[in-house]
Amino acid sequence: LVLKRMSVRKDYRGLGIAKALTRTALDFARQRGYRAVVLNTLMLQHEARALYERLGFRRHRRYVLPTAYGHLANCTITIYRYDLPGTA
Repeated sequence: LVLKRMSVRKDYRGLGIAKALTRTALDFARQRGYRAVVLNTLMLQHEARALYERLGFRRHRRYVLPTAYGHLANCTITIYRYDLPGTA
Protein backbone atom coordinates (compact mmCIF):
# COMPACT_ATOMS: atom_id res chain seq x y z
CA LEU A 1 0.00 0.00 0.00
CA VAL A 2 1.32 3.44 -0.88
CA LEU A 3 0.24 6.40 1.24
CA LYS A 4 0.05 9.31 -1.21
CA ARG A 5 -0.47 13.07 -0.88
CA MET A 6 -1.62 13.30 2.69
CA SER A 7 -1.73 16.81 4.10
CA VAL A 8 -3.48 18.76 6.82
CA ARG A 9 -4.31 22.43 6.36
CA LYS A 10 -1.90 24.63 8.33
CA ASP A 11 -4.52 26.01 10.71
CA TYR A 12 -5.51 22.46 11.71
CA ARG A 13 -2.00 21.11 12.29
CA GLY A 14 -0.96 20.05 15.77
CA LEU A 15 -4.38 18.57 16.57
CA GLY A 16 -3.45 14.94 15.90
CA ILE A 17 -5.25 14.75 12.56
CA ALA A 18 -2.24 13.54 10.55
CA LYS A 19 -1.46 10.96 13.22
CA ALA A 20 -5.05 9.68 13.14
CA LEU A 21 -5.08 9.57 9.32
CA THR A 22 -1.79 7.67 9.25
CA ARG A 23 -2.93 5.19 11.87
CA THR A 24 -6.15 4.67 9.89
CA ALA A 25 -4.12 3.94 6.76
CA LEU A 26 -1.98 1.45 8.71
CA ASP A 27 -5.08 -0.27 10.12
CA PHE A 28 -6.62 -0.40 6.64
CA ALA A 29 -3.49 -2.06 5.24
CA ARG A 30 -3.19 -4.46 8.18
CA GLN A 31 -6.84 -5.59 7.88
CA ARG A 32 -6.34 -6.32 4.20
CA GLY A 33 -3.16 -8.36 4.67
CA TYR A 34 -0.67 -5.90 3.19
CA ARG A 35 2.94 -6.49 4.16
CA ALA A 36 3.97 -2.83 4.34
CA VAL A 37 2.98 0.79 3.83
CA VAL A 38 5.39 2.97 1.85
CA LEU A 39 5.52 6.76 1.46
CA ASN A 40 7.80 9.49 0.15
CA THR A 41 8.61 12.86 1.69
CA LEU A 42 10.64 15.82 0.54
CA MET A 43 13.64 16.89 2.57
CA LEU A 44 11.79 20.07 3.62
CA GLN A 45 8.86 18.26 5.22
CA HIS A 46 10.48 18.12 8.66
CA GLU A 47 7.25 17.78 10.66
CA ALA A 48 5.91 15.03 8.42
CA ARG A 49 9.18 13.09 8.59
CA ALA A 50 9.24 13.39 12.39
CA LEU A 51 5.63 12.18 12.62
CA TYR A 52 6.27 9.15 10.42
CA GLU A 53 9.37 8.21 12.43
CA ARG A 54 7.46 8.56 15.72
CA LEU A 55 4.77 6.24 14.35
CA GLY A 56 7.34 3.56 13.48
CA PHE A 57 8.14 4.21 9.82
CA ARG A 58 11.78 3.56 8.96
CA ARG A 59 13.89 5.29 6.36
CA HIS A 60 14.09 2.89 3.47
CA ARG A 61 15.93 4.84 0.80
CA ARG A 62 16.91 8.37 -0.26
CA TYR A 63 17.47 9.84 -3.69
CA VAL A 64 17.81 13.18 -5.40
CA LEU A 65 14.81 14.13 -7.54
CA PRO A 66 15.85 13.03 -11.06
CA THR A 67 15.19 16.36 -12.79
CA ALA A 68 17.41 19.31 -13.65
CA TYR A 69 15.86 21.27 -10.76
CA GLY A 70 16.26 18.29 -8.42
CA HIS A 71 19.96 18.06 -9.12
CA LEU A 72 20.49 21.82 -9.06
CA ALA A 73 18.68 22.24 -5.72
CA ASN A 74 19.78 18.85 -4.34
CA CYS A 75 16.09 18.11 -3.74
CA THR A 76 16.19 14.88 -1.76
CA ILE A 77 13.27 12.47 -1.48
CA THR A 78 13.15 10.04 1.44
CA ILE A 79 11.20 6.82 1.10
CA TYR A 80 9.75 5.52 4.37
CA ARG A 81 8.46 2.02 4.97
CA TYR A 82 6.30 0.60 7.74
CA ASP A 83 6.44 -3.20 7.84
CA LEU A 84 3.21 -4.63 9.17
CA PRO A 85 3.79 -7.35 11.77
CA GLY A 86 2.45 -10.82 11.12
CA THR A 87 2.07 -10.33 7.39
CA ALA A 88 5.54 -11.20 6.15
